[in-house]
Formats: sequence, C-alpha cells, structure tokens
Amino acid sequence: MEREWLLLMLIMLLGGAMLQAVAWLPAIPPDRASGRVLEQRAWLRLWYPVIPLLVVAAWLGGWAMTQFDPVRDRLGAFTLYALWLPFAFLFGRALLRAGWSLLRPSPDSGVATIGLLQPQTLFSPFLARQLDDPLIRAALAHEHAHARHRDPLRIWLAQFITDLQWPWPAAQQRFTSWLVALELARDEEARERGADGADLAAAVMASIRFVRQLPVKETSLWNGTHFAHARLFGDGRVLQERVTRLLAPLAQGEQRAAAPVLSFPSAVLLLVPVLMLAALVGAWCGPPVLRALLALTT
Repeated sequence: MEREWLLLMLIMLLGGAMLQAVAWLPAIPPDRASGRVLEQRAWLRLWYPVIPLLVVAAWLGGWAMTQFDPVRDRLGAFTLYALWLPFAFLFGRALLRAGWSLLRPSPDSGVATIGLLQPQTLFSPFLARQLDDPLIRAALAHEHAHARHRDPLRIWLAQFITDLQWPWPAAQQRFTSWLVALELARDEEARERGADGADLAAAVMASIRFVRQLPVKETSLWNGTHFAHARLFGDGRVLQERVTRLLAPLAQGEQRAAAPVLSFPSAVLLLVPVLMLAALVGAWCGPPVLRALLALTT
C-alpha cells in the first residue's frame, strides 16, 4: 500500500478514535467573569479534544519517515477499511459542511461581519432606517470588534472541529458556549472603545425584531449549519444575561477571574515541542508498534 495513503488512513482511524474518546469534555460553565475571560476559556476548551489527534498525527508522521514506499507490511484490507470508513465519514462530513457554509448564501441578519481573511461588516439599510445614529454606531463598534479578531474565520474553524466530534452533544455545547462568550467579549470591547451599553442593548433588541420579521428559508439537509460570519446577537437563551451585562456599569462586567487564563498563542507554543517529541518517538518505536497493529488486520 502507498505510504501516504496508509498514513492518511491511520491518522483518520487512530486520530479520529482519540478525538471521539475525549469529545465528552464539558463546556465552560457561565460565571461572573468578564466576557473576554469566558471567551478565552471557551476557545481553549474547544481545542483541547484536538490535542490527542495532533499528537497521534505527529507520531504517525515520524513513523512514516522511516518507511519505504510502498509499505511492505501485509495488510488485511477488508478489516482495515471496515475500521477506517466510519472515521472517514466523519472527516468527509465535516469537510462538506465547512465547504457548504462558505458557498451557501448568508441569510439577512440585519448586521453581520463576514469574510474569512478580510472581514467586512454588512449593515442592512432596512434595519438602519429603524435605528438612531447612536444605536448604529454601537452596533458597528461591536461588529468592528469581530472584524479585528477575524471572528468569522474562528467561527468557521470552530464549527469544523465541532463537526469532527459528531454526534457527541458535549462538542456542540462547547461550541455554543463559546459563541455566547464571544458576543459578550465583543460587547465589552465595543464599550471600552466608546459605545454606550444601553445603545448596544437597544441595537441588539432591534436586530432581533428585524430578523423575526424576515421570511425563514432553511433546508432540512443543512439545517443547523453555522455560517462563517459573526452576528450582532447571540442565543436567545442568554439574551437576558447579555442585556443585563450591557446595562450594568462596565467595571462590573470586567470582573476578572482569580485563575490566570492561558492565551491561545501560548498554548500553541507549548504544544509544538510536544508534537516534535511525538514525531521523534514515532520514528524510533513506531515501526514495531504499527507492524503489530497492522498484523491484527490480517
């Protein structure tokens, strides 16, 4: 079997199995920490289940560097494909949904930030006619915060990672928890840059009323697919909490958690040596381990 094709199959098989094994990780519980602290925690929690997948992929990459092409070990193709196909389905499903979220026309949500690499804000003129200038400025400040952090790209990546862990409900709960925290974090940033909390709360409510007046056009096959854009308002279940924070003094919403938060770039830097070590271990002891594993498929 060709080395690269076998490597891809093993990453899907072993990495997918590891991903599914840790997909039960619970979401971040809500507390009175600032929105940005909650968003950082929830963002890291989204990626924790991916670490075993990356470690397995690095280990297999180290193993592949020691192998001739094609791989000469005997393989039981039927058993190997039978084990691999369910995980191939999960990866294929995630890729299809990620591609469809980019190709599918975005619904009119009043005001939104779109664009993966160069985010831009769209503001419906029909909604703008219903808002006063201070409310428009507050809504734009929120969306500009989304654009500065390239949140459409982050949402797209987070949805892809969540789809890889289907059908675990905990994965979707982590994604939803992060989306909620993301809106709270951008609210805080907009207020720090001069937006009034009451104006932003009024803009949120006006946007919800505007969207509820629009005709619903959804297809059953892709219902639930998240678009790669950030919207002004979050889940209705947390609307009361969001408005309460917006109407409270900014200092109250900025209460920091006692525990320090590990930033995402720092977490990536810590992960790099781990992946390098996994690749070295794979090159050293990978051949006998994989040979024994592949022997089970014969």
